[in-house]
Amino acid sequence: MKRPEILSPAGNFEKMRAAILYGADAVYLAGHIFGMRAAADNFSIEELSEAVEYAHARGVKVYLTLNTMPREYEYPALRKYLSDLSHINIDAMIIADVGVLMLVKEMLPDMEIHISTQANATSAAACLAWYALGAKRVVLARELTLDEIKAIRAGIPDELEIECFVHGSMCVSYSGRCLLSNHMVGRDANRGMCAQPCRWNYTIKHYEIEEEKRPDCKMPVEEINGETFIMASRDTCTIEHIPELVEAGINSFKIEGRMKSAYYTAVVTNAYKMALDSYFSGEYKYDAEWYRELESVSHRDYHTGYYFTDSHIDANLAPNNGYIKDKVYLAVATSYDTESGLAEFTQRNKMCFGDAAEILTPGKIGRELTVGELFDENMNPIESTPHPYMKFYMRVPFEIREGDILRAK
Repeated sequence: MKRPEILSPAGNFEKMRAAILYGADAVYLAGHIFGMRAAADNFSIEELSEAVEYAHARGVKVYLTLNTMPREYEYPALRKYLSDLSHINIDAMIIADVGVLMLVKEMLPDMEIHISTQANATSAAACLAWYALGAKRVVLARELTLDEIKAIRAGIPDELEIECFVHGSMCVSYSGRCLLSNHMVGRDANRGMCAQPCRWNYTIKHYEIEEEKRPDCKMPVEEINGETFIMASRDTCTIEHIPELVEAGINSFKIEGRMKSAYYTAVVTNAYKMALDSYFSGEYKYDAEWYRELESVSHRDYHTGYYFTDSHIDANLAPNNGYIKDKVYLAVATSYDTESGLAEFTQRNKMCFGDAAEILTPGKIGRELTVGELFDENMNPIESTPHPYMKFYMRVPFEIREGDILRAK
């Protein structure tokens, strides 16, 4: 059984470094145009070149999202963009539109092609059609059950890879194809500018939907069999089902979250890495601490997506409004001295002497400690770390290393 790749989101360079440090085999990211997460920081051409060089030096692949559906007038800009990318050794491009695919094949004939979930592949026939057009991998639609994924795997060649989302936000629209954002605020979700109106706070008054910040924009509600349906989906979490996913023949485990924090990227990548390590050790045993780690990041109520429930029967809607907040990300370690036990950190949030905290290290669950002696960068004793991104020292009772995360307990 081939080990699946862990594919982590990289919304910017900091998030990419976190993904790589905590176990990603590959990262996916975007340039400033033609990607489906226009609101992420994303990468300039120069930054893309640096990112690829950084990742490749650490044995990690880089996939570029090119998964919007460009209009006719955008193709000259797309041609120029592909020309600008031609000198960068990107490992694959993630594409949703057949016109974009054909242009990439024309301009970058050696580029590996991955088909985006936006293409809505739900059958072996669809996958084979993309394969005939030159695709190496298909990211399956997120509405598929595990049994459907197994059937697709059985119906396609071994060399055609399949990728599936195993963790992160879901969309009530079909694999993210949505017109609601464009309708309500003029931001086209299918061109990377989704305002996420499915996650806004709605109330129903007199058979009309009213959004809390837009009381003058009322929408009539259609009631079906005594029910109405509001839109926010639960987040997918499959950490308890690693054996089933591996044995289904999924080649790449994709983590959603380019808009999330570096802390989110590190924690989620780390949890799935530990779970896969356990499975491929030959002595797999589910560890509830992996799930506890995933509960420490910002998320909506977790569910197993549509892997075990038909999307036509269960819309996977969130029962509670809003996000469950993550643990406070206090600092990141930059060095550790084994003789003195002093670690240097860069602050992310304020903490004080005596606070309960945890250290997260790649390949481990959080280790508890109490915030002990604190010193500023000149080794003067301090009681707290109030300044954003300040350098400080703290005595740590066990060895840590650069990139370890200090978080509130």
